[in-house]
Amino acid sequence: MHDFIYTTQPSRGVFGAGSLKHLGREIELLGARRALVLSTPEQAAQAQRIADLLGARAAGIFPRAVMHVPIETAREACDEARRLGADCAVAIGGGSTTGLGKAIALLGDAAGGLPILAIPTTYAGSEMTPIYGLTEAGVKKTGKDLRVLPRTVIYDPELTLTLPARMSVTSGINAIAHAAEGLYAQDHNPVMDLMAEEGIRALADGIRRLEGDLHNIDARSDCLYGAWLCGSVLGSVGMSLHHKLCHTLGGSFNLPHAETHTIVLPHALAYNAAAAPQAMARIARALGADDAARAMQSLARDHGAPTALRDIGMKEADLDHAADLAMTASYWSPRPLEHAAIRALLQRAFEGAPPSAD
Repeated sequence: MHDFIYTTQPSRGVFGAGSLKHLGREIELLGARRALVLSTPEQAAQAQRIADLLGARAAGIFPRAVMHVPIETAREACDEARRLGADCAVAIGGGSTTGLGKAIALLGDAAGGLPILAIPTTYAGSEMTPIYGLTEAGVKKTGKDLRVLPRTVIYDPELTLTLPARMSVTSGINAIAHAAEGLYAQDHNPVMDLMAEEGIRALADGIRRLEGDLHNIDARSDCLYGAWLCGSVLGSVGMSLHHKLCHTLGGSFNLPHAETHTIVLPHALAYNAAAAPQAMARIARALGADDAARAMQSLARDHGAPTALRDIGMKEADLDHAADLAMTASYWSPRPLEHAAIRALLQRAFEGAPPSAD
């Protein structure tokens, strides 16, 4: 066993069907009195439901979260939290809403430092990380700060029953990406390796069992369990090539977050396969396959998720620029980054070709 350091993250998870009923109790445990409820415009009705459950504890609703957390939206939310005198934020939704909550915790003065209670309705896993992302002037920048880690997360699978089939798959594979890269992160450790493999297994199994039965509450529960594990991995170890590529494609070309992760992951795995054989063996075992990269692409394709960047809005003319950006301030990678190889990877991802290390 190699030497390692493992640091636990200070967060509380509440699991179970119907666990939303504990919202009031969890707000009290935070010592909060006025909660600003965050959501995307599409989930405004769910935000209103949360506000109704909170009653007098609801300071207001901010239903304007969007992908990649534009700095302008983050500042607007901070101003609203300050105006309403909110002393905590409740984020209901996926990664976009959680990301906005993190921005409120990070930015501003009176608004800064607000504790976050997250209620995931997708499998993004970002609610378990102290990682934030903000997009300014077309560039998405990420960082780590314990202030942005949600203090409490309520995992209620009943809230995911209406998540569409395609979004269930892409959201799940987005979370799998966190664990997959965690297995070959520079600072990976045996504790995270166990959590990563189990998280990948739980999510892949849950995704398969949702086929034809989106109301399978046990499968939904397993997906949330897997998302918790995969998010915990991302929160504890570093990121690598896959996340750099996705941050570049999402922040600079405004591609949808989960779909981008779903498409890029098999190719990023193939790129690093020879340099990280033990990680690939764990991923393949978790997927019940022999080849990690190809099995990951099959998981997406066989369950109706996109496998080509051109199908989600990427332009072939932008691939050269994307490769240039990916080489700038790059993350550590088991296999050193080579511009020509990264450009070829992006071409395969654009076309939806089989993953290859060449």
